[in-house]
Amino acid sequence: MLTRIDLRERELTARELLAVVPRADINVGDALAVVEPIIEDVRVRGEAALRELGERFDGVAPAHLRVPEEEIARALEGLDPAVRDALEEAIDRVGRFHRATVPPPVDVELAPGAIVSQRWVPVGRVGLYVPGGLAVYPSSVVMNVVTAQAAGVPSIAVTSPPQRAFGGLPHPTILAACALLGVTEVYAVGGAQAVAMLAHGVDDLCDPVDVITGPGNVYVAAAKRAVNGLVGIDSEAGPTEIAVIADSTATPRFVAADLLSQAEHDPMAGSVLITDSVDLADAVERELGALVDATTHLARTKEALTGRQSAIILTSGIDQSVAVADAYGAEHLEIHTADARDVAARIRNAGAVFVGEHSPVPLGDYLAGSNHVLPTGGTARFASGLGVTAFLKAVSYIDYSADALAQVGEKVVALANAEDLPAHGEAIRARLER
Repeated sequence: MLTRIDLRERELTARELLAVVPRADINVGDALAVVEPIIEDVRVRGEAALRELGERFDGVAPAHLRVPEEEIARALEGLDPAVRDALEEAIDRVGRFHRATVPPPVDVELAPGAIVSQRWVPVGRVGLYVPGGLAVYPSSVVMNVVTAQAAGVPSIAVTSPPQRAFGGLPHPTILAACALLGVTEVYAVGGAQAVAMLAHGVDDLCDPVDVITGPGNVYVAAAKRAVNGLVGIDSEAGPTEIAVIADSTATPRFVAADLLSQAEHDPMAGSVLITDSVDLADAVERELGALVDATTHLARTKEALTGRQSAIILTSGIDQSVAVADAYGAEHLEIHTADARDVAARIRNAGAVFVGEHSPVPLGDYLAGSNHVLPTGGTARFASGLGVTAFLKAVSYIDYSADALAQVGEKVVALANAEDLPAHGEAIRARLER
């Protein structure tokens, strides 16, 4: 089922490794041409455009673009108690972890009376996108909202596509998750038009935000790229992906189950096994075949596993396995080896690393405490997963006394003159000559 890429007799450069690892064929740039007119339409026509676009793309024109608060409360009343209990546990764990990651303030006295400080200040308002396509994602509500709340953001808006099955409202489980978190500003708007609404604002409906976060399809990613700079964004999330580094000690059924768990998300999802054991690779394929036949979402799972973005990569040993994993830069990377913690410590590029066979990706998807909004498509080489710093700005404070300025004033003048900016130097000398 999975394509095999055999690297055992090959010594590849970093560039060659990047070329050989499997990738989904997604081009956000191509989608820009589709979303830019949508963004402009929303900017110009506002609510009328949102209604027309909702009917065009979602097949429903919501009675209320902003979800009435009573509908949010009603969704919570109807929530399955088991789901509510699980969401509350997720909220608690994700909240505790993210509150602990808020950077502390820093004060440095560089000389007597010369103090430079840094404070992390939350943005004023954020827009959080929750997808509503092939699956329902109340967990994305938790990951985005809890993180923004931990950062101290005072104004939070959530938007999710309207659903025909629910009278033009977002899925009730999404609304219930918002209710649990105390979010009352929720919009039944999806796709690029939702991003446009958040970025530009719509009179009498939605004020513009400072930052937009949350995953979505390629058109949502393209829309976020289009408005980046007008607002901040977290990332351009692509199809989900998992890579597993495994050796002969791994349990084949666990590895197969985890590869399958991501494949059920999307036909473009990537599932990659990196191993130096042919026997394990064979065993995982056998287990995977049996599991796939019994899976609920058979069609999209098979398409994902047989696509160009999924593969078994055979390596000559753990060193090459680590090199391949770093080249791939997986959104989720599991380590199923005899010395999983030591191997995990060697990884440079991954959105999140799941250490050992009892730390599977679905745990992180829901309530491990970490965030599941992670870099995809190899962007883990330079990007991080969603965290509190997505909603915080580092602001410097410079507090010098007259004596502290006098100590370095002539040095500032010398540098200003060297850059042919004499007025800079004069601003200093005006103080030194008093």
